[in-house]
Amino acid sequence: MAAMTPTAREAAPKPDPDTAPAARPVRPRRRPRLWRGAVLGLGGAYFLVPLVASFVFTVHTPGQGISFEAYTALLSADGFAESLALSLGLAAATIVLALLLAVPALVAVRLGAPRLRPVVEVMCMLPLVVPPIALVTGISTVLRWGPEHLSRTPLYQTFLAVQNENFPVVLVLAYTVMALPFVYRSLDAGLRAVDVPTLVEAARNCGASRSYVMFRVVLPNLRSSLAGAGFLTLALVLGEFTIASLLGFRPFAVWIVSVSGAHARMSVAVSLLSLVITWLLLLALSRAGTAPTSTPGSARTSRTSPKES
Repeated sequence: MAAMTPTAREAAPKPDPDTAPAARPVRPRRRPRLWRGAVLGLGGAYFLVPLVASFVFTVHTPGQGISFEAYTALLSADGFAESLALSLGLAAATIVLALLLAVPALVAVRLGAPRLRPVVEVMCMLPLVVPPIALVTGISTVLRWGPEHLSRTPLYQTFLAVQNENFPVVLVLAYTVMALPFVYRSLDAGLRAVDVPTLVEAARNCGASRSYVMFRVVLPNLRSSLAGAGFLTLALVLGEFTIASLLGFRPFAVWIVSVSGAHARMSVAVSLLSLVITWLLLLALSRAGTAPTSTPGSARTSRTSPKES
């Protein structure tokens, strides 16, 4: 009897593949993207409407029509080229000095003294707590005190040199202090994403020197972080007004404010031009940070034979 009883598999008829209906593919439900377009449109309008209104204000004169006189007169305006060149020079010097201070310190802390990371973080973040007006007050006090008390020492010429109007080094020092929080955050994020101790140890085991490890192993892996730090520092220097104005210097931001009192259209035109220049420079920095790099170590490893490895 047990042998005559059909099992469940034998009792169930098998479906004929020729007559069975084809299974319909299950399509995932598409989420409505209307709200995404609305948010993107509102964000674009928030940024573009003031720019378009400013551009119309510079080119349209009631009763006269459209004229680009504000932009043509801008190129020959007194102090335009000098102030722009000064701001770009200050930005380049600030980026170099900030990176020279932050990169070796953060790499050394990452490799040899990770317990000092909170101390370095607090020191780099301290400029966010100190207002720029307090910083410039301290700087101006030191600059007034130095020549009076150090007139018979070699440091007297140093105090005069850092206040040179052609290239005020004191602004570079002040901007470097203000940019340290942004530089630190960008570099710290890059160092957290890369296993720096392993890379350095592997390179040192292969016989690489310390300078080779820094310039050919560590820095190429921090390219995007370095570009981000330069990105933020450039935006900070080109838009800073308080310190330069109170110290009596005339970079690009101070020149725009001084022109706005006498030539309203020209001031708006130069503001738009400064935005375009800043965007182009930031785009160049972002492109430099995302450019692919070829490390010589990988090519060397690919050429080694299994016996050599």
